[in-house]
Amino acid sequence: MDDNYRAAVDAAAIFSETDLSGRITYVNEQFCSISGYSREELLGANHRILNAGLHGPEFFLDMWRALVAGRVWKGEICNRAKDGSLYWVDSTMVPLIDLATGKVRKYVSIRFDVTEKRQLLHTLQWRVGHDVLTGLPNRAYLSDLLNQALEFSRNEDIPLAVCMLDLDGFKAVNDGYGHACGDLLLVEVATRLKGILRGGDAVARLSGDEFVLILRHVQEPAHLQSALDRVLSALAAPYRIRGQEIRVSASIGVTLFPQDNEDTDTLVRHADQALYVAKQSGRNRFHLFDVSLDQEVKATHQTVARLRQALHNGELCLYYQPKVNMRSGAVIGFEALLRWQHPHKGLVLPADFLPQIEQTDLIVEIGEWVIDQAMTCIRRWQEQGHEWPVSVNIAARHVQRDDFVERLQRLLNCHPQVAPALLDLEIVESVAIENIQRVSQCLDACQRLGVQFSLDDFGTGYSSLSYLKRLPTRTIKIDKSFVRDILHDQDDLALTRAVIGLARAFGRQVIAEGLETVEHGQLLMGLGCEIAQGYCIARPMPVGQVIDWVAGYQQPPQWKTQ
Repeated sequence: MDDNYRAAVDAAAIFSETDLSGRITYVNEQFCSISGYSREELLGANHRILNAGLHGPEFFLDMWRALVAGRVWKGEICNRAKDGSLYWVDSTMVPLIDLATGKVRKYVSIRFDVTEKRQLLHTLQWRVGHDVLTGLPNRAYLSDLLNQALEFSRNEDIPLAVCMLDLDGFKAVNDGYGHACGDLLLVEVATRLKGILRGGDAVARLSGDEFVLILRHVQEPAHLQSALDRVLSALAAPYRIRGQEIRVSASIGVTLFPQDNEDTDTLVRHADQALYVAKQSGRNRFHLFDVSLDQEVKATHQTVARLRQALHNGELCLYYQPKVNMRSGAVIGFEALLRWQHPHKGLVLPADFLPQIEQTDLIVEIGEWVIDQAMTCIRRWQEQGHEWPVSVNIAARHVQRDDFVERLQRLLNCHPQVAPALLDLEIVESVAIENIQRVSQCLDACQRLGVQFSLDDFGTGYSSLSYLKRLPTRTIKIDKSFVRDILHDQDDLALTRAVIGLARAFGRQVIAEGLETVEHGQLLMGLGCEIAQGYCIARPMPVGQVIDWVAGYQQPPQWKTQ
């Protein structure tokens, strides 16, 4: 190389020349300075003297294949200096060709020190996956750790525990001692966790005082109990932070794979749900996620979605069961009963689907749909010369809404031809009693609109005189569980007699549900109850059958003589 060019390169870069056998024939001062070797030690030596052991044999074979073939090779190489330290160089190796023969005569290498760049890149990469305060893996890295642990558990067919942990009383530490002290406490917590976990286990910090533990050695419940007891004990031991003794405890939520056979995000969410239960149960403890309960919740979500679809697709319908005056034979009204005309299962009764949605807002949507359908039916009967009231059942979640009265008013406004008094809303006794003040106010407001109320399933709840006085219901319905057995059960007979007496004393109408035989009707009339509904009279029927049924109904002869 021309001396002028060499001088320029020497000033700018780490430079060396190598003969065809790989021996160093020239190095500049920058080469000596970064490697720690003198020029005398390097000349005649092979570049293997700098091998750091970080690159495999194939790496150098590829490099030499390119050079021997006369091609320039570029890449970053990690070298080891004489004092054992590592440094990185961005290298360009050029084969110099003899113009006379066309063959390679030597190799020159131009290198630039990129150690700081590599270190900065490593630091940045480390920070992407780690919490700077504690040095633990963070949320971003946790997914990789969990996926690796799940793969190991599947391959080895052993359980895996995913635990969500947070500190009890950490906010008080921050408030009482300052956030700097709180940070030092988190560092000590991380140190204790790393110190007690076994090989293959892992711990990550999510945020604040939340940590996730991955425990692999939990083949038996006793193993899990032991591991979590160690964690709780270690974290509950006193801390010495800036001369202050600080005490905190921990609560842990746990879910177990493969019993909880879900993806990583879901496992963490389930552990978090279990943590909430642990906190609510008293803290300084762990709680195991209930997979069976979660499956019930999922089943409920699926039912809600399917029922909402059924509502929108017109699969829901109302059947009507008549209420009659047994003595006169007059039909005095109907109860509207919900049915689901399932496209595959046929007619589904409400007991098979309503309990799964009674704690969701879908029960409100369905309740309002039932009211609207019932009032539409009343209007059509009116057009045919019949004025039969219809009662509908109202769910607890529905009637307890703050806007129940306003929403009911809007429904009534949609049917101006129908007198509100023809709509009878039935609420079960237990629901009314649970929040009697709120329900009483609601009933008063609805009655001002003209709507009537009945107290359903009377006798199954509190049946208190004071409750009955405070609830402005027009009708009391004796629960069918009592009516069914009055012929042979003296207790049920006595209770039925008492309910009828209460109703008469308070000026309320009384209706017996679940009437099964003519004899039941005779006994009820003897007790003073003349209105009933049940299979003895008629089963619930589609609206299209109502008119014909009424036209053909005759009460049993035995009732006429009562």
